Amino acid sequence: MEQDRRRVIPINIEEEMKSSYIDYSMSVIVSRALPDVRDGLKPVHRRVLYGMSELGLTAGSAYKKSARIVGEVLGKYHPHGDSAVYDTMVRMAQDFSMRYPLVDGQGNFGSVDGDAAAAMRYTEARLTRLAEELLRDIDKDTVDFQENFDGSLQEPEVLPAAFPSLLVNGADGIAVGMATKIPPHNLGEAVDAVVAYIRNRDISVDELMKYLPAPDFPTGGIIYGYAGVREAYHTGRGRVIMRARMHEEEIRPGRQALIITEIPYQVNKSALIEKIAALAREKRIDGIADLRDESDREGMRIVVELRKDAVPLVVQNQLYKYTPCQQTFGVNMVALVGGRPRTLTLKEMIQHYVEHRHEVVVRRTTYELRKAEERAHVLEGLTIALDHLDAVITIIRHAPDTETARANLMAGVLPAGLTPAQRERLGLPLHEGSLFALTEKQADAILALRLSRLTGLERQKIEEEYRAVLQEIERLRSILASEPLRLQLIIDELLEIKAKFADARRTEIDYAGGDDLLIEDLIEDEQVVVTVSHQGLIKRTSISEYRKQGRGGVGMRGSGMRDEDYIEHLFVSFNHDYLLFFTDQGRCYWLRVYEIPEGSRTSKGRSIRNLIQIAPDDRVRAVLAVRKEDFLDPDFLENHYVLMATRKGLVKKTSLEAFSRPRVDGIIAIDIMEEDELIEAKLTDGEADVILASSSGLAIRFREQDVRPMGRNTRGVRGISLGSGERVVGMVVIAGGEERDVLAISANGYGKRTLLDDYRVQTRGGKGIITLKTTVKTGPLVAIKGVQETDDLMISTHNGIMIRMHVGDISVFGRNTQGVRLINLKPGDAIADVTRVVTEEEEQESATAGTPVLSAD
Repeated sequence: MEQDRRRVIPINIEEEMKSSYIDYSMSVIVSRALPDVRDGLKPVHRRVLYGMSELGLTAGSAYKKSARIVGEVLGKYHPHGDSAVYDTMVRMAQDFSMRYPLVDGQGNFGSVDGDAAAAMRYTEARLTRLAEELLRDIDKDTVDFQENFDGSLQEPEVLPAAFPSLLVNGADGIAVGMATKIPPHNLGEAVDAVVAYIRNRDISVDELMKYLPAPDFPTGGIIYGYAGVREAYHTGRGRVIMRARMHEEEIRPGRQALIITEIPYQVNKSALIEKIAALAREKRIDGIADLRDESDREGMRIVVELRKDAVPLVVQNQLYKYTPCQQTFGVNMVALVGGRPRTLTLKEMIQHYVEHRHEVVVRRTTYELRKAEERAHVLEGLTIALDHLDAVITIIRHAPDTETARANLMAGVLPAGLTPAQRERLGLPLHEGSLFALTEKQADAILALRLSRLTGLERQKIEEEYRAVLQEIERLRSILASEPLRLQLIIDELLEIKAKFADARRTEIDYAGGDDLLIEDLIEDEQVVVTVSHQGLIKRTSISEYRKQGRGGVGMRGSGMRDEDYIEHLFVSFNHDYLLFFTDQGRCYWLRVYEIPEGSRTSKGRSIRNLIQIAPDDRVRAVLAVRKEDFLDPDFLENHYVLMATRKGLVKKTSLEAFSRPRVDGIIAIDIMEEDELIEAKLTDGEADVILASSSGLAIRFREQDVRPMGRNTRGVRGISLGSGERVVGMVVIAGGEERDVLAISANGYGKRTLLDDYRVQTRGGKGIITLKTTVKTGPLVAIKGVQETDDLMISTHNGIMIRMHVGDISVFGRNTQGVRLINLKPGDAIADVTRVVTEEEEQESATAGTPVLSAD
């Protein structure tokens, strides 16, 4: 016990915590959060680029999976989370994050709307040509290497960096007790500033700013005012005001709009649009009639449509004042200098880069000189061998082994025992003694010499190469002997990079000022038609397009759907109304109608996945439309419900109020068990009847009141009892007084309509009664729908066949029947899905009447 006590070392906890925290903070500062002033990179960026280089992922090579790259970097150089490495690589591939991307990504690498990049297993990458300039000459002993985390490999402490990367791409990081935020700049301007500094070491910051006037952000925009830029360059700290670029445009006769084509750096476009819309709703901005995002592959285009009585300049200044159309970039130019964090002025940043580049040139020239001298030494030996070719051949030929041949060549001694007659016949000297002297490297080179190089032409090439190498040695020695030559070499290489990679400035500098005007506004709540296709294409169309032609006209063009697509949901709504999207994994997403891209009557629309952040393996199952007034009415929210059903027979009723505050990435609507999925969601008033049907052909009808309201994060209660291998194929919700038939269709193409009155009300949770008599001939039940005689159906099979059918053509039978054959299927095919289709006539009549249309069952 006494011995154990002697091993306990008393430590003051205050001192221990202070020491440990300092160690931790220095680790974060030096090894994680701050860039090195020499190559402008943090360790993780440097390791990703070096790892990609080691994998051979140059700009001209084939792409490789991002997961392969991340694994390489994790396993060899960066022992942290894979998300840290992948997120770093993603940012270096985003042209809206990096002024000059260093990674050439293939696949979804995120968007300016804040969309996350696809998982690393889906994307591919390689280095850009500019990134190769950061790594150029790294194999010529230009930088120091250090051991990796386990000492098994070597990694560079810094990259050679043939251009000033810290200025060009900037940096952003938060350390312990300090942070850095360096803006990006134009490559051509940065090179010009560095060249000006090299030519005049006493140049002032103001003079440097003639070459490098201000930051140049990847998203363009306008720098509003210059005082913050000047302060940042002189002191290392400053506030740069960034503004969106917008102009006035007449989008149609008598209607003006503000068109936003560029936004401030690091602003989320979707969040910007949401902010503008929110301020318009709150009446803090006046004069906006409509707001839409018309951005495409050609560029950004946010249309802020103005009311006829609006003053464009007033609305523009209001957008700058209250929205992210104007942002402040807080410049804090902190970087590691000699392993220590320092706040740097513009001139100091350039100075440290030039010092680093000068060291790289010296080390590279020294390396090249050493290699050239080694080559000259070998060529000198080959020249000696060619001058004494007969003697060399005789030495090698008469040597018993390679070692003897090497020793005799080094000594220049002919084999012993040659008679004078043999010497004379071979044309060799008659005297004894050394003919020449060679080093071991020269002897090895001679032994490795191919016979084809003994021809006259090859001999001439060796002599020419020897003379060229001697000239190169003289050039390299002159560079090492002259600092002006080294600096000129740096200038030449910088100007070469500028010629290859520089582009025009994107960010305009506005030296003028202006006062914002305060005025209130409310977006016009225009009535629109929202359509959602079977393949998930969504659009909103002004109702005026439908009202141009009333009943009795010559008809309208089709809605632009693809041959394999059709309209599945249609709503007549207002721009401020809400849409709730429910997915098969039980999540709910929220979207305002005005956020849906506007399209013409004949346009196809835009994918829902571009508007809401649905998981790649998830899909929309149901869409509910709610009026803005209802969504803001507490009584309506409390007295209306979302009724949901799952594949395993569970039903759940949740108050609409629980879905009134969704997040961008969705909320849980129902807790889905493993191997289960949501199949339907309906908006009800709590007084409806519900019919659930199983694949065995049984259906149960019960009162919605039998299902008590539950919270969102619950699984629900048993709606129908299922046997082994059975599943729910559909849910029909019948409001009071509705006259609808029940359509049942089996996998092998049999179907029928049955009167609703044939289904008696039962207690929830039972097995139900027969709705379609299933046999081996009919196959299991695959769909149940509530239909009217005027409806149209779209029936799709597992083999991709799609058949449109009119409900009136399907016969009415009793429950306990198998129906009639509706479709002749090919052997091995079966019906996969049945969907009610919104018809052209229904679309026209509903839009013309201005009344909402329920979504398809």
